[in-house]
Amino acid sequence: MTLTPVLFDAAIIDLDGTLVDTLGDFVVALNLMLADLSLPAVDRAVVEPLVGKGSEHLIASVLVHVSNRPSAHDGRAQAAISLEADAARLWPAAWTSFQRHYLAINGQHAEVYPGVLEGLQQLKGRGLKLACLTNKPAAFALPLLRAKGLDGFFSQVFGGDAFERKKPDPLPLLKTCEALGTLPARTLMIGDSSNDARAARAAGCPVLLVTYGYNHGEPVRAVDADGFVDSLSAIDLTLWKR
Repeated sequence: MTLTPVLFDAAIIDLDGTLVDTLGDFVVALNLMLADLSLPAVDRAVVEPLVGKGSEHLIASVLVHVSNRPSAHDGRAQAAISLEADAARLWPAAWTSFQRHYLAINGQHAEVYPGVLEGLQQLKGRGLKLACLTNKPAAFALPLLRAKGLDGFFSQVFGGDAFERKKPDPLPLLKTCEALGTLPARTLMIGDSSNDARAARAAGCPVLLVTYGYNHGEPVRAVDADGFVDSLSAIDLTLWKR
């Protein structure tokens, strides 16, 4: 009996919200940063919908949020500050502080999602080349993967600073396919958000989304994707045939 060949030669997998729940790390590092700037703290509900578009977007969004609410330190209402003015005034100190604190606590408040190890083992066992592609800077992504014992699964790891543009732009996926030596149409994107899906669609990659990630506070099943799974271990590539 001749088996129909499986559609994929490789898989590109997102990090935050797909492999590792890093929300705790973000909240701790951001609040240490805000304390350095004498600004009020934020909670998980504020941070969660902001995750996924890179550290620069996350920090800028949090600065805008805290600058447009009453101060928790002096009890006086602060006037709303525009994004442009806020970023220009606070950005350099905020970015330096966040990097220092995040590197110090990276992975300490994060957990690998259930089924991730089993799912990666299954994908590798089917002979797929695996790459991790994240909007997280490489200086954060690589130590996190090592700390969680996931780095050995990937032949390529690219952070959000690896290319000129980040997801949802298709460029990072196309460049990752080049590095893997695979065609986009035979490279499965696995992520947790519309960022991953939009990038995959534009690059010509099939896309599968997990249902437990961040997705900017929006329902993930409303995103245009080829399928959804509740766990990486639930991915059945035998269903994906030519």
